[in-house]
Amino acid sequence: MQKPSIPKGTRDFSPVEMAKRNYIFNTIRDVYHLYGFQQIETPAMENLSTLMGKYGDEGDKLLFKILNSGDSLAGITDEELLERNPLKFAARVCEKGLRYDLTVPFARFVVQHRNELSFPFKRYQIQPVWRADRPQKGRYREFYQCDGDVVGSDSLLNEVELIQIMDEVYQRFGIRVSIKMNNRKILSGIAEIIGEADKIVDITVAIDKLDKIGLENVNAELRSKELSEEAIAKLQPIIQLSGTNREKIAVLKEVLAGSETGLRGVAELEFIFDRVDLLTVKAELELDLTLARGLNYYTGAIFEVKALDVQIGSITGGGRYDNLTGVFGMDGVSGVGISFGADRIFDVLNQLELYPEDSLLTTQLMFVNFGEKEEAYLLPLVASVRAAGIRTEIYPEPVKMKKQMGYADAKKIPFVALVGESEMTEGKINLKNMITGEQKPVTVQELIEAFK
Repeated sequence: MQKPSIPKGTRDFSPVEMAKRNYIFNTIRDVYHLYGFQQIETPAMENLSTLMGKYGDEGDKLLFKILNSGDSLAGITDEELLERNPLKFAARVCEKGLRYDLTVPFARFVVQHRNELSFPFKRYQIQPVWRADRPQKGRYREFYQCDGDVVGSDSLLNEVELIQIMDEVYQRFGIRVSIKMNNRKILSGIAEIIGEADKIVDITVAIDKLDKIGLENVNAELRSKELSEEAIAKLQPIIQLSGTNREKIAVLKEVLAGSETGLRGVAELEFIFDRVDLLTVKAELELDLTLARGLNYYTGAIFEVKALDVQIGSITGGGRYDNLTGVFGMDGVSGVGISFGADRIFDVLNQLELYPEDSLLTTQLMFVNFGEKEEAYLLPLVASVRAAGIRTEIYPEPVKMKKQMGYADAKKIPFVALVGESEMTEGKINLKNMITGEQKPVTVQELIEAFK
């Protein structure tokens, strides 16, 4: 018989891994609640009309499409089948698809339920998404996103709060991070000033390589993208921007003096830095002009979080978008959001061994089973120990002691309770510490106190 397997790019999670993942989700959930965010869920599948055309051509190809149930070939001619055009065929026989991210379903949710929601609407969502991508290390076909968004408010206080949320989450995890920030309007202003508005992507991609390839090579790359010498000269102070966030802002104000859009972006960043200065944010906050994120999507502030002690891509990202719901016919709803990369955070916590002991909620105490009489005595006792909040098991059958102890070891249960004839007579429990091996008789009350 063939061994069972799962699709490429998907994973099983063991009890230990699930305990770790729940620690991540619960930490993020608690922090979102602290800031007044409310949880929603949307279906795993959406109508393809909701998903198609929202992620660009590449995204459309990566959507998992679901074959219509029933006779999906009804109404398809032999000619159409012989054409062998997969995209055209899918359009005829698939009406639904698995969601590709949480943002488009969220936009649909807001438009569909706009009369029931009060704005600004602060929502968070922790659910899996699916992409028909080529699986590779760190890239999966099924993975979780943990998104938080505020829609229906233009206030930059929302950006400030999202910085606090990111900082609080990573403080709780014990991960040292740098929060990198930029503003889409500054990038547009730079391209405007140097007269190369359509080259903004080329410019940011080149600037981004400064620390890897050096100034000369960055300028060479800009030339290869057919930027004029004059434009490259104007870019120099921007490429070499360094110093504190305040010093960078001062330089940008001068360089972007001729661009209204650019100056608006600088003012927005300055507002955010001013407010964050009033708070105690542990993470380092850095204005990083090479930060672009999905350029066509964002319209204002953009964020990215990097872990300082582990080599890994960004572990959180997000930004301000001006027209989330426009594609569904509801214009002018501005929003700002972030997304925690749960799978990458999982890897970082593993590498740095930062999971707290009590996050792996295993059984704390196991009662050994000596036989029917003892079992009858133990059942109400075990119930009272559980009622005190102690995670407790009783071994289900009176097999050899070695087997029962082996089970406790395999499950890493720290304490084992032994109750035989003499213990029942005295109303005591023999409590064994599985790590040190020491045993001592205790009453039920003493046992409960010991765990508290």
